[in-house]
Amino acid sequence: MKVLYEDNHVIIVSKASGEIVQGDKTGDQPLSDMVKEYIKAEHGKPGNVFLGVVHRLDRPVAGVVVFAKTSKALSRLNNMFRDGEVHKTYWVVVQGKPDVPEASLEGWLTRNEKQNKSYVRQREVPGAKKALLHYRLLAASDRYSLLEVILQTGRHHQIRCQLADIGCPIKGDLKYGARRSNPDGSISLLARRVEFEHPVSHLTVMAEAPVPEDNLWHDLVASINSNPDASPGMRL
Repeated sequence: MKVLYEDNHVIIVSKASGEIVQGDKTGDQPLSDMVKEYIKAEHGKPGNVFLGVVHRLDRPVAGVVVFAKTSKALSRLNNMFRDGEVHKTYWVVVQGKPDVPEASLEGWLTRNEKQNKSYVRQREVPGAKKALLHYRLLAASDRYSLLEVILQTGRHHQIRCQLADIGCPIKGDLKYGARRSNPDGSISLLARRVEFEHPVSHLTVMAEAPVPEDNLWHDLVASINSNPDASPGMRL
């Protein structure tokens, strides 16, 4: 666990793939408990440590996770996430290359609870939820592409199923059509950046997660950094 930002009300950490944000039936230690232990040790907090979970990442996904350290921050952050006032940017390595380098994807998602999987529908059907995201191509190799994705809705497995629907499944994501799994069981999806107005101070908070320690990730990012036409926001 790496702490990316911390003050009296908010702590932002970088989650590793394979970790769970909140406790579940597996009984594995969740990231929330690790953060509590860190706060207790780092700040000498006696007794129980308050920590509010305001959002989650799927277990095989790495990247930025925001927690609240006070009840005031938790209430306000919950409202901000619900109202779309927290801006999240994802980086993702996909198989192949999208037909166009930048586009918005719009569709309707239905969820199969037994399969824990979502499906894209081209029109509204009973139980479907509208899904919208925007992607742009950052770099590409012979077999893989690095995309930046901005979610405009937050649906179950939205990035995973919408990118698979255009023929670009996420590397390692067997559930949505990847050719093979990643050795560590991850999928190549990174919650790269989060930006929002601080719930108490109202100053802008921005945090970025590091790129995974993986040769393909670093090769693709290196090609962005060596591109003179790349914007500063694209670079590592």
